[in-house]
Amino acid sequence: MFKIRRVNDVEPTAPGQVNIKKRSRVPGVMITQFVEEVPVGMSTPDFTRKPIALTIQEGKLAFFKARVSGKPAPRVSWARNNGEIDEENYKMVYDSLSGEHSLEIPEVSVEHADTYKCFATNEYGRAVVTAALNIIELGYKKNRALQQSRTAVRELPEDFKKALRRTVKMEPKPEVKRVIDDKFWELLLSSNKKHYERICSEYGVTDFRWMLKKLKEKKLEQEYEQEKVVETLCKLKPIEVKGYRAEMSLKDPASQILNKDGVLVPFDGDAEMKLKQVGKKFMFSINDVHPKDAGMCHVEVDGVKIFSTELKVPSADFLVKIQDVRAGEREDAVFECVIPQPMKKINWMGKNIPLGQGDKYDICVSENMLIHSLVVKDCLPSDKGIYTAVAGITSCSAWLIVEGDNDQNLVGKKKARKTTRAGGGADLLKIAEDQQAKLQKERDELPATAKAQAEVEAKAEEEVEAKEKGDVNAKADVKPTEQNETTNKAEAENKTKEKTGTQILAKEEKTEEKTETTIQAKEDKTKEKTEKTKEKLDPKIHGNVEETTKEKTETEIQAMAEDKTKTKGDTKNTVSDYTKDKAMPKSTAKTKQTVKVKIEKKDDGKDENSAKEAEDEESEEEEETEDAERAEVEKRKDKPTQTTDPKVSNDKEDEEPVLKKKKRVRKGPPVPDTAMDAGVYFTSGLSDINAIIHTEAELICRLSSDDCEGFWYKDGKKIASTDDVRIVEEGSYRKLVLKNCKEEDAGKYRYEADGRKTEAMVIVEDPPRMNKDDLTKFSKPVIVNTGKDAAFVLSFLGREPIKIQWFNEGEELLEDTRTRIERSSSHTRLLLLKCKRKTSGEIKIKIKNDFGTTEAVTQLTVLDKPTVPLGPVDIIDGSANCIAFKWRPPKDNGGSPITNYILERQQIGRNSWKTLGKIGPEPHYRDLDVDHGRRYAYHIRAENQQGISEMMETGDIQAGTKAYPGPPTGLKILSAFKDCINLAWSPPSNTGGTNILGYNVEKRKNGSNLWSLVNPSDESIKEKKYAAKDVIEGIQYEFRVSAINISGVGEPSAPTEFVFARDPKKPPGKVRDLKVTDSTYSTLSLTWTEPKVEEGVQDEAKGYFVEIRPAENLDWGRCNSSPVITNSFTILGLRSMVMYWVRVVATNEGGDGEPQELENYIIAMPPPVRPRFTDKNIKNFMVTRAGNSMRVTYNFQGSPLPTITWLKDGLPLLKHVTVSNSDTSSQLMIALSERRDTGIYTLILRNIVGQESCTFEMRVTDDPKPPGPVELEENVPGAVLITWTASPDEKRDDRLHYMITKHDSVKHSWQMLADRLFNNKFTAVNVLPGRQYKFRVYAKNDMGISEPSESPKWEAKRPKGTFSLNLPASKDCSFEAAPAFSVPLKMHKTPESYECYMSCAVTGNPKPYVTWYRDNISLNTNSNYYITNTCGVCSMVILKVGPKDSGEYTAVAENALGRVECSTILVVQD
Repeated sequence: MFKIRRVNDVEPTAPGQVNIKKRSRVPGVMITQFVEEVPVGMSTPDFTRKPIALTIQEGKLAFFKARVSGKPAPRVSWARNNGEIDEENYKMVYDSLSGEHSLEIPEVSVEHADTYKCFATNEYGRAVVTAALNIIELGYKKNRALQQSRTAVRELPEDFKKALRRTVKMEPKPEVKRVIDDKFWELLLSSNKKHYERICSEYGVTDFRWMLKKLKEKKLEQEYEQEKVVETLCKLKPIEVKGYRAEMSLKDPASQILNKDGVLVPFDGDAEMKLKQVGKKFMFSINDVHPKDAGMCHVEVDGVKIFSTELKVPSADFLVKIQDVRAGEREDAVFECVIPQPMKKINWMGKNIPLGQGDKYDICVSENMLIHSLVVKDCLPSDKGIYTAVAGITSCSAWLIVEGDNDQNLVGKKKARKTTRAGGGADLLKIAEDQQAKLQKERDELPATAKAQAEVEAKAEEEVEAKEKGDVNAKADVKPTEQNETTNKAEAENKTKEKTGTQILAKEEKTEEKTETTIQAKEDKTKEKTEKTKEKLDPKIHGNVEETTKEKTETEIQAMAEDKTKTKGDTKNTVSDYTKDKAMPKSTAKTKQTVKVKIEKKDDGKDENSAKEAEDEESEEEEETEDAERAEVEKRKDKPTQTTDPKVSNDKEDEEPVLKKKKRVRKGPPVPDTAMDAGVYFTSGLSDINAIIHTEAELICRLSSDDCEGFWYKDGKKIASTDDVRIVEEGSYRKLVLKNCKEEDAGKYRYEADGRKTEAMVIVEDPPRMNKDDLTKFSKPVIVNTGKDAAFVLSFLGREPIKIQWFNEGEELLEDTRTRIERSSSHTRLLLLKCKRKTSGEIKIKIKNDFGTTEAVTQLTVLDKPTVPLGPVDIIDGSANCIAFKWRPPKDNGGSPITNYILERQQIGRNSWKTLGKIGPEPHYRDLDVDHGRRYAYHIRAENQQGISEMMETGDIQAGTKAYPGPPTGLKILSAFKDCINLAWSPPSNTGGTNILGYNVEKRKNGSNLWSLVNPSDESIKEKKYAAKDVIEGIQYEFRVSAINISGVGEPSAPTEFVFARDPKKPPGKVRDLKVTDSTYSTLSLTWTEPKVEEGVQDEAKGYFVEIRPAENLDWGRCNSSPVITNSFTILGLRSMVMYWVRVVATNEGGDGEPQELENYIIAMPPPVRPRFTDKNIKNFMVTRAGNSMRVTYNFQGSPLPTITWLKDGLPLLKHVTVSNSDTSSQLMIALSERRDTGIYTLILRNIVGQESCTFEMRVTDDPKPPGPVELEENVPGAVLITWTASPDEKRDDRLHYMITKHDSVKHSWQMLADRLFNNKFTAVNVLPGRQYKFRVYAKNDMGISEPSESPKWEAKRPKGTFSLNLPASKDCSFEAAPAFSVPLKMHKTPESYECYMSCAVTGNPKPYVTWYRDNISLNTNSNYYITNTCGVCSMVILKVGPKDSGEYTAVAENALGRVECSTILVVQD
């Protein structure tokens, strides 16, 4: 019994499980992993062979097979998408020999068609794969209408003749008011005329004349409305996916432009939808297009619609995406993908650059347009990068990795072009075939759906007609109303046609193909049955059987043809039985012929021209038949028949539409006695062929009959058999064989038989060709010596112009001093002068013309002496009597094999070299003539037929060196007892070049430095284990082991841990006082006390294991692989907020003790802590320039993790502000700051314990704009009132202020007059008359200072008076004076590493001498200080201030009349 489950049922996840999605190596397989880490040696389930999609005939056995892998072995189950799998209809089989799981479905039916899933499940995961089952129905089950037509009651022609009437009174048809969607007219008004038909078919409009008339009226109305708001409008261009573009000139530039459902679309900006204007061009675009954006888009200017279009978003996706490709250098790389819907072309991108077809890239599309591939030819390292396939609005990307060739022989040479390809997959073809079958199935279902809808609508119309007929019969006693019924029926038919015409026309072609194929298949099958029946039956009844079978076949074919015609919507082409009776013979034959010709066109697809001509003939013959029928009906109308039967009226109404149609479709089965033979037709037409000149070409076609005479024509002229032209008739096949084709044989060929014809073109090509003998001679390798010339000659045939190219190892050869290329119309010659060894390789010639390309390849070998033999030299033996060594052959043997190696030897310390001679072609040598302890060097040269190579010198090689073995590895103690300790180890990795003879084991007591040998000194240990019995009970020992070879004892191994010589211990007891000391979201810290020791019951613990399990899991897992010796442990890697159980197990040499668990589970989280900010200096004010990025980071602590909220001025942040949060920090970032970002920002941290917040002010500003004009006014003498217009930025920046500077005509310099003014006026004082003043006003903010606004010149005029001077009598005076500081030193605060400048002014006569001191130490002689005294100005410069320069500085000025001091303090800031 197996489990029943539907595909859509979701398998529940067990507690503690996770759902990790993985991708299998097998395409189409999805793996779900249930655990975070799969244990070593275990694996999740996977499919090594997946079930494939199946298409099978109804009634046969269907089965799916799959192979699975995984450890432990997975369980396999099956499910289907719609329905359940039971034991009655399905059988699950497992073959233990092949390991295959099978699902068998005996006698499949239509109900079994579905999507099946196979599940493989074990405790670590589940793998699932799907496969589709398609059922091919047999017989005529899908065509119910055909079955109904066979069993329907048919009227005889004689009964129908009586129902005819002489005249029909027609009343005018009432005008039907059409209801058309407004979107239809909006699209037509803005579309090109070539799109009218498509738009009409989408909205179901069939009356084109009415549509064009109505459209003209609406265009006039639209132009009248547009003239109100738009001056010009042109170049309307809808663009798929991206948007649309238009050029228009607005009368009012301030007009509002609406778009996309009447919404005002912003100009530019970062909005999803935006409108961009460049001159008169308006471009509407949509960023990040989604399928929801599809629909109508309008352009409205002040309520007037200017332009409408429909945005279509292609719905394309990828069934199989492109995969990463790893290609070798000079190899081709292939990217392939599969899409669900056929597309002629998708876009390819390489490194964000569009790619196109060319020499570097080859873009291919499969025949079904589902598989798209990109081939990157001749990959180079520069081609490495990301390649993207774009289909509609979806895309997929993959890496191309180009790996270089590590072959040392190709270093410095151009690598040869490779013919292999990397990437691509064979499974894509199968996936594409399955998708194509799925699409074909959907297309096949469309006609049936349309037919069912048409039947429903026809049935509704019949009910309406029946109701109308009932009303007519009720009034029959008063006055017949045949005319009204005729009008009502015509109106009903028109409604039906208008409603269903669009859908049926859209599916007409597919239904026609399907129906015609079915008819031909049925006819062929019936003919085959008839022939078999002829052979079995008696000749007397043979004729009756054949006639009956033929009659049945023709009946079925005619019924299916009628069903096809009904699907196409030609239900109104009904004629009266009288017309059928007159025109039946001719019409029936032609109808059957037409069906057969069309079948051949669909099945073979070889002769489109002949099929087209057959259709033309069919149309001409049908028109002739319809003209005859129309004339016959007119005659009948002239001979009226008197009848009052209502049935006559109805039949006459059916006759009326026939006169308006070109084609006639028969209702009901054909009359048996009027069926005629279809005649001869082509079952296979001619196909165009391309023939090579001077070769044989063959045209072939097939007729439906063997006995039919036909003729061949070339370009309209009849052809007869000649020596070069042979006409063959083999049964139903007709062949035309052209021997030794010439250029004049090209043209159009036609075969005609029984009024039928088929045509094909013969194209005679003359591609480049080579003579086989010349090609064989050319292909033979060419061998030359270095410095010699090499020539290659090849003749060819072909039509000119011909392009000839020569290549050497894939690189094209061009003429130069060493290369000569001769070309003619029939041969070419390549001459390589003074060939070098590197010229060796493949020589290829490529000849190309308009008809094709041919290539030939040969090999060039240039012989030379070999290169130097390669090192390093490997020493095989270095004993006292022999030196054996080997080396590597030369990198290049010169084109011929190495014949000998020539050796020379030198003993170290001597100057002479001894020739050892030639030793043969093998790269190794054994020297037996050596002295023990001596060192030797060797010269090695390689020799071939061309000469001897350069020399390679070896290093010093000593004879008789000893090679001791290395230390053994893996020494461990297996067990310990009071009288024996068992050891084991592994042999050393370095044996010293010889075999290991044995081992020595040594021991050492704890506390001693002496190692003693355990085994006897003359008896080494042969095995890799040993039992040390020379031990004393209760003593601790450690051991080490050494290996022995022919050279002696090698190095000892690392010692073991100390072990007691005593019997095994008892396991320890439970640990005590187990508790949790700390916890975080990912860690947990534990402490405990060691267990009690009870003699004979439980011994002392030597270590501890910590085990943990999630609350939902029952399996314990150890956190430490080796025991810890401390009484504390920290568990890492926990999942946040998950419940865990924890226990500790004590262990010693006797084993593990009983575990001790915590009393309750533990949640992985730290102890609750109120949120708090951890930054030392928290900024509360920030200023940034507009357009710059801004980033603010706050660090915090809190447990559990607090929720983080950012606010700006108490409101949520704007969309362009980005917030990045982690467990311990939060960052606010603005990529491009704007002035609107100015405000108060608040960060709120909140958890269950409490809440904390932090606020800072951010100001986004820019360099201020200058203030307005400056005006001057003098209200008080000696004072000027300065006023100015405020800066434009004053309203947006509350920290903006002003600075004023002054310039007078005496000082000629600008001086600051006032700063930090927050108003727009200032009074300048001390304005002296007679001087000219100018004032400048600056605007300042946190970012900087603006350009100045300068005032006009200001001058206060003063009256001129008479100047008089009375000089007093002069007196003798002395100019001597004591020193004095007119300008003292000022206090300085200077940042570290900056320059400090101190100055003061000193007066005195005679000139005083100035001395500088720091902390009472003179500085005048210190070179670290630059001291000057110019005209009484004393200055000192400290170039780079440091902390040591802080202190008190004193300047002392003294002369003969006195002494004076001035001090200051220098503070150096960090």
